[in-house]
Amino acid sequence: MSNTASLRPQPVASEHTPLKARNVAFDWAETPLHWIPGDPSSTHTINVLHLLLPAGERWFVHVYKQVLPYIRDPELRADVIGFIGQEAMHSQAHDDVLPHLTEQGLDPTPYTAQVDWLFEKLLGDRTLPPGRARRWWLMERVATIAAIEHYTAFLGDWVLNAGALDAKGADPTMLDLLRWHGAEEVEHRSVAFDLFMHLDGGYRRRVRTWATAFGALVFLWQRGIRFFMANDPTLLNGKAAVRDFIRGGRQGVLPTTGAIVRSVPQYLSRAYHPSQHGDTEQALAYLDRSPAATAAATAPVAAPGGA
Repeated sequence: MSNTASLRPQPVASEHTPLKARNVAFDWAETPLHWIPGDPSSTHTINVLHLLLPAGERWFVHVYKQVLPYIRDPELRADVIGFIGQEAMHSQAHDDVLPHLTEQGLDPTPYTAQVDWLFEKLLGDRTLPPGRARRWWLMERVATIAAIEHYTAFLGDWVLNAGALDAKGADPTMLDLLRWHGAEEVEHRSVAFDLFMHLDGGYRRRVRTWATAFGALVFLWQRGIRFFMANDPTLLNGKAAVRDFIRGGRQGVLPTTGAIVRSVPQYLSRAYHPSQHGDTEQALAYLDRSPAATAAATAPVAAPGGA
């Protein structure tokens, strides 16, 4: 093995698991607007996921369907097809929360329209000539998805271990949605990065697209929190505040700022591989007891985009 090859990120082989989509469904009839009791700020910080993920994960699926013909490794191709199926289900599950928010007087449409524009227009397909330019744009988006997936896996690992949410009496249906989704993010956390390394793997591209993705996530998240707090019909002059985010982290109902900061050098390390972070066994154990996932076990869904 060459010295260059030995420096490539090394996966944890035992972490690999075949991926399948789980046809979950959730009943939101009993879920209150502030599903973390007495904490609208932390509730809405997490609720931003429902604004970002439907469009974002539809975009993941769209890009990966274009990538399938370029994949030369049969196992990775199977992983990508499984990833597509799971992401399509995640998008649908979070999309289904939005009518419930509207019924409670918090219409998310003005914000989700902006998110749709971002993924469909700004990050969508471009009229480019076949060849190098078209492949460059495809690889940029593949690398951006790998960076975003670093943070979805980070959040998935966090929510699986966020016992403070249970202690605070968080709504069990919302917790199951978040933990089912989080467990699958941990389960498939290596796929996007492995695909990027398979097709390109350039470190400069990894850093550049991480900076873009991280900056966009921070921008969109804080805008989403401000939108929810300002439009929550139960709050008078509701405002988002950094101190509330820090407080939520200290109480364990949100990720800590320290953990978020530490996630940056993890991804930027040349030796980084997603399988080095998170616990597949823990994720699969949750999926084995998740009310929604266990109910779905009798009604499997075929992965979209399979070939």
